Amino acid sequence: MRAIFAAVLTAAAAVAAPAFAQEAAGPAVPASAMPNDDTGGDFYVVGIGAAVLPDYEGSDDYGFTPVPAATGRVSGFNFLLAGNRASVDLIRDGVGPTWDFQAGPIAVVSLNRNTTKGIDDAQVRALGKVGTAIELGGYVGIGKTGVITSQFDRLSASISYRKDVAGGHGSTVLAPTVTYVTPLSLKAIAGIFVSGERVGEGYADNYFSITPSQSFASGLPVYNARGGWKNWTLGAIGGHSISGDLRSGWQLFGTVVYRKLLNDFADSPIVARNGSSNQWLGAVGVAYSF
Repeated sequence: MRAIFAAVLTAAAAVAAPAFAQEAAGPAVPASAMPNDDTGGDFYVVGIGAAVLPDYEGSDDYGFTPVPAATGRVSGFNFLLAGNRASVDLIRDGVGPTWDFQAGPIAVVSLNRNTTKGIDDAQVRALGKVGTAIELGGYVGIGKTGVITSQFDRLSASISYRKDVAGGHGSTVLAPTVTYVTPLSLKAIAGIFVSGERVGEGYADNYFSITPSQSFASGLPVYNARGGWKNWTLGAIGGHSISGDLRSGWQLFGTVVYRKLLNDFADSPIVARNGSSNQWLGAVGVAYSF
């Protein structure tokens, strides 16, 4: 099973959380969400997808963007690279159905609204750009292979914490995630995940507040957003082998994600007046496992 779950999580990496047209970020799911394979050996999965994402976080306008992703295992260490997100599990996995403890670094480059290009809404464009955020932090988690349907299905839970060190929003992001993935056959696999995000005051101010000067430029009302729980996310993921065996060769993947913005983030004029608190994300693509 060394590549089956990795292929599907590569799909999830395309649009999990957070994901914006400018950002194309990876998942709240870290690399260690992959289950143990049946050999304990190294493997790699590389993929490219086309994602449909909002123009900005909270937008009701959508566009297409390419999303590259890669995941795998080297000497027992899992890694994940998805768009602008990277993580590594520094605790080596065991072999076969077992418990898996996870911990490691995670990094995200947030490009949300760092340019006004690609934003259809003229009033939101008039708010101006937000600086690029480089969020560094870590995660911990636990997973279990062989839970419900077979010795190969996988349930995992993790929580990550990141801090912007580049001054884009200068704040923090806390993200818990639960993922369940199960093989349907050697050719197909499916899974679901649920996650949430709690952010600091700086994140709320930079992306959802509107200052008096921004109000004058855009015509939107002045608004002061406070930090807190920003959203919850529910997604479905799936993969199907082109070559007939998900353990190697070419695979198709797809994912559909619903995200609900909450609290001051949903009430911000860029969401309540000019966008929507109901965010839909999706991606389809191809991956190769070896």
